[in-house]
Amino acid sequence: MPFGDNDWLALTQESTLEPEIPICDPHHHLWDMRPARIPYQRYLLDELYADLNSGHNVRSTVFIETRAMYRIDGPEEMRPVGEVEFVQGMAAAAATGLYGPARAAAAIVGHANLHLGDKAAPVLEALQTASPNRFRGIRHGLTWDPHPDIPNNAYGRKAQLADDGFLAGARVLARMGLSLEAWMYFHQLPELVEFAQAVPDLTIILNHIGGLLRIGPYANRDEEVLPTWRQGIAAVAQCPNVYVKLGGIGQPRTGYDWYARNQPIGSE
Repeated sequence: MPFGDNDWLALTQESTLEPEIPICDPHHHLWDMRPARIPYQRYLLDELYADLNSGHNVRSTVFIETRAMYRIDGPEEMRPVGEVEFVQGMAAAAATGLYGPARAAAAIVGHANLHLGDKAAPVLEALQTASPNRFRGIRHGLTWDPHPDIPNNAYGRKAQLADDGFLAGARVLARMGLSLEAWMYFHQLPELVEFAQAVPDLTIILNHIGGLLRIGPYANRDEEVLPTWRQGIAAVAQCPNVYVKLGGIGQPRTGYDWYARNQPIGSE
């Protein structure tokens, strides 16, 4: 069965752990990518609430951009606004309570190209207009690795955080009271430390436990990779404006074989 197939996921059943704890799910996506032929081709409110209503006490969620539902015309820099418009509609539907008690997409994180520098301001303002009550900030893909087996960010650019234009855009983000979600690889964490120090008023959320890699050129090299990752995380921890999301460890790029097993692992 393909990774992520619901029939495969259903092969492992267990009781809900600590069902009374109120939860805000801080990171999920919504999309309809049927033409892309991927396992999770459709994940909209029905699919989301099937998960939210499965036993845990999920009170709210945060939508994180995933380059879905962009506008197909208009200025290139404004096209990501379409994603926030789409999710704002999904959130309004969720707020009716028709799907369940949780408030899906109670906060929305979209995307704007910070390489625009000061010109990122009109894009951020358009995102705020698209979701005046839920938009909180943006996520920017920063992943970069020279090896062809490792996927890079959509901009295909190395060392984005040191770019003068990006820094200017980040300062606009900070002035507007918005946050930056950073998705990068473990060997890039020193770049994040310098960036966080350069923009101390910007709240930064590091995604996916700091981008651990154990595939391609990093496979079977835990004695080198893990200490480098730990050192990077320790350095990031000294930055008071950076927070880390504890998630994403099940992604194939972390090198664990959980997704390839005959049935999914459980909590034990």
